[in-house]
Amino acid sequence: MTSSTKELQERIRALKSRLSVTVVAHYYQRDEVFEMGDITGDSLELAKRTRDDSAEFVVFCGVGFMGESVKVLSPHKRVLMPKIACCAMAKMIDGGYYERSVLTLEAAGIAKEAILPITYINSSAEVKARVGQMGGMVCTSANARMIIERAMKEGKKILFVPDRCLGQNIAREMGLASCVIGDGSDPKAADILCYDGFCSVHQLFSVDDVAFYRKKYPGIVIAVHPECDPSVCEAADFVGSTSQLIKYIGALDPEQKVAVGTEYNLVNRMRPKNTYVLSSSKPECPTMNETTLEDLYATLRSIEEGAPINEIVLSEETAYWARVALERMMAL
Repeated sequence: MTSSTKELQERIRALKSRLSVTVVAHYYQRDEVFEMGDITGDSLELAKRTRDDSAEFVVFCGVGFMGESVKVLSPHKRVLMPKIACCAMAKMIDGGYYERSVLTLEAAGIAKEAILPITYINSSAEVKARVGQMGGMVCTSANARMIIERAMKEGKKILFVPDRCLGQNIAREMGLASCVIGDGSDPKAADILCYDGFCSVHQLFSVDDVAFYRKKYPGIVIAVHPECDPSVCEAADFVGSTSQLIKYIGALDPEQKVAVGTEYNLVNRMRPKNTYVLSSSKPECPTMNETTLEDLYATLRSIEEGAPINEIVLSEETAYWARVALERMMAL
């Protein structure tokens, strides 16, 4: 860490001490930004923990849908983001694409009333609101199977947006049939109907990467995130959400080698040795890495100067229905 980085971090700490502000940082942030977080963790965990915080301002270091989730669950708070960076997966679907997906299923002979939508938390407040209005709910990678199991009891087909890989992986685990909308298959024959979205980072991992590490390090453990392609998840020893990966890898013998299929910044700080990134290239989320210390400092300065920047603002209707979708999940 350079002297200029340390100096800027000290300035940020000084500003935090003078302001009614909580800095929140996602696991995928750059190390120097992550270190500034008063609350750190995964997306929904951060939104829930921030709700119980007493500070007037939340400065969220992450991507746009995460800042929106904080605002949805804590409408009384002022939520700012050093960079309103866009998650590529969340950007793949908006309200219009969501409605078109429903129309496509209706054209295929599936009544709207026979569809129960579930959206991965990696989606905009607008999409969460559309799902809430249709009686659906949000899920995370950690609870997706439980949410889908509960939803299936209603006897409806599950419309899963936006991550096809997570939807397909859960279907495989549960022994259910899935399809990707628009892939030419008959949606009437599937239980889980997946929107054709994906995570650009987790798509970098392949079964060839798994084979490479197994050959190079006999006995190595392969642990991956369920946003990876189903073929990669099937070849892995463990599949889990960010928090589940941290817990699983933390419990391994320090001498046990493990290759991890998830974002580089998280893997890099998991444990000091015998931990490898399951990729020949650096699987770094470009939008998560947009936020810099300079951005964080400028945002805190804007609060001190009485002119906050990059504030998250949602319409009352969007915030209401998105909160309904989130609270349906949390009630379970």
